[in-house]
Amino acid sequence: MDEFERKFQDSMRSSVPLLDKIMHYIVKRKGKQIRPLFVFLSAKICGQINESTYRAAALIELLHTATLVHDDVVDDSNMRRGFFSVNALWKNKIAVLVGDYLLSRGLLLSVDNNDFHLLRIATNAVREMSEGELLQIEKARKLDIDEAIYFDIIRQKTAVLIASCCSCGAASVSGDAAIIEKMRKFGELVGIAFQIKDDLFDYGSGSSIGKPTGIDIKEKKMTLPLIFALSKAGYLEKRSIISVIKNNNNDPEKVARVIDFVIKSGGIAYARDRMNEYKGKALELLSTFQDSQSKSALEQLVKFTTERNN
Repeated sequence: MDEFERKFQDSMRSSVPLLDKIMHYIVKRKGKQIRPLFVFLSAKICGQINESTYRAAALIELLHTATLVHDDVVDDSNMRRGFFSVNALWKNKIAVLVGDYLLSRGLLLSVDNNDFHLLRIATNAVREMSEGELLQIEKARKLDIDEAIYFDIIRQKTAVLIASCCSCGAASVSGDAAIIEKMRKFGELVGIAFQIKDDLFDYGSGSSIGKPTGIDIKEKKMTLPLIFALSKAGYLEKRSIISVIKNNNNDPEKVARVIDFVIKSGGIAYARDRMNEYKGKALELLSTFQDSQSKSALEQLVKFTTERNN
């Protein structure tokens, strides 16, 4: 990871002083680095880490960071990981251009090194993430998301990126299509469990603060606990809850009522069971690989995604 940090910073450098300053700001405020970890461990469980693996990790991180910068503009968000977002400090126009720059750096990193197999995996992930986001926006207008559509959305919005980490890691050390696909499926299962865990935080479940935030409700996002609770509700209660989400989602008392409705309907317990189901499938797939230090580390990383408190 130390070596990756150096290579990643090099890949972001620019001769434009303003851009270089912003790149430095982004690097210093990085997150948990879970995605590069998935790349390296997936590579190591399938072969020997090489320069292509470092480029795969940098490519994923560049594309992911580009989507985060653009997301903050789209969501008009002023904070990212506890710090001011790029658009909050340098305004939207610069933030969009910074996201474009990061995207181009990722593409060039692959093209310049003939890593077209890695570029195909990562670019397909960005396409699916865009489709998933647009599907969620479309469905949020009518609030007609059922469980099947919900899983389609989170597979595209979240799981596909972790899946691309694992398949890129495997593809950087192996040309075996079956192994690469197995790692892609593993990453997808972990990603789905990861997103359900995020959904649970909205209701205070497992959160470090222990209090429901109701942010998803305020943003009219139909998450698994809410979808399950509505599926068990009578016609009048369902209509009443949907009315609150549509028309009173900024009223703290009414949002608290929705949260209480979800908890009492067993939505939290149901979502936690589904999360553990996907975690179990991921670990089962991982069990088919030979025992090794990297396999143990991946198992721990899978458990972390579902047991974390922030």
